[in-house]
Amino acid sequence: MTHAQRFLIPVLVLLTAGGCASYGPSDESIGLDRDRIIEKLGPPTHERITESGAVLEYARGPYGRHTYFLILNSASRVDRWEQVLHERNFNKILPGATKDQVRSLIGQSFEILPLARGRGEVWSYRYETPLCVWFQIEFDQQGLVRSAGDGIPPECLNRRWLMVF
Repeated sequence: MTHAQRFLIPVLVLLTAGGCASYGPSDESIGLDRDRIIEKLGPPTHERITESGAVLEYARGPYGRHTYFLILNSASRVDRWEQVLHERNFNKILPGATKDQVRSLIGQSFEILPLARGRGEVWSYRYETPLCVWFQIEFDQQGLVRSAGDGIPPECLNRRWLMVF
C-alpha cells in the first residue's frame, strides 16, 4: 500500500460516515418532519401515538444511558425533544403507577428481571451519573409500581469504593 493510499482510506471512511445515523437529536431537529428525523437518527426504538401527534423514542448509549423523546405535532414535525433519563422524571414514578405511565416518562427498560414465584418484575435503567448506580422500578403482579429508587448494577458490586455507602 502506498503512502497516498494509507492517507486516503481513513479520509474516505470519515467522509462516508457522515451518512450514518446520529447518536441523538439537537436543536436543529426542531421543525423536521418524521421521515427526515428517521433518516437522520435511524428507526426509533419505540413510537407512541398521542392526542397531539406522536412521540419517537430513541434509547441510546452504552447500556442505554440516554433515552431521547422527540415530540411530534399533528403535522408530524418535531416540536421539541428531551433526554428523559434523569432524576426529575425518576421522582415522578410513585407507587401505584402503571407500566404505561412509566414508559411515557422514561421509556422502555431493556433490562427486565422477573421476581421469584411470579411476584412481579424489576426494570433497570442506566443513566448519566458519576456514581455506579442505576434506577430500578419494582412492579407487582398487576403491573403497578411497588417501589422505585437507585440500586447497584452487577458490574459495581465488587468495587471497593462502594463501601462508602
